[in-house]
Amino acid sequence: MATKKPSLSAALHEASGKKAPPPIPAAQELATADADKEARPSRQQTKLIGGHFDPLVSRQLRQLALDENRTGQALLAEALNDLFVKYGKKPLA
Repeated sequence: MATKKPSLSAALHEASGKKAPPPIPAAQELATADADKEARPSRQQTKLIGGHFDPLVSRQLRQLALDENRTGQALLAEALNDLFVKYGKKPLA
């Protein structure tokens, strides 16, 4: 088994005589910890769908949600259902 390489931050703290901060958990450890938490009832049996867009897209979606007195999630569900119908699929969202 390979030994773990010390971090630059820990080496700098050691050189300065200061106590090194605790290590940051690896992403895999965080994912496991999150999976152990019980999901809210409204999120059980669901799957997150996301994408990266220009910040103006996010702003416009939030403004539209305010204007229509709806949630962003409700608007996204409507948009997905419209997309599904456009391509001959059953609206599921």
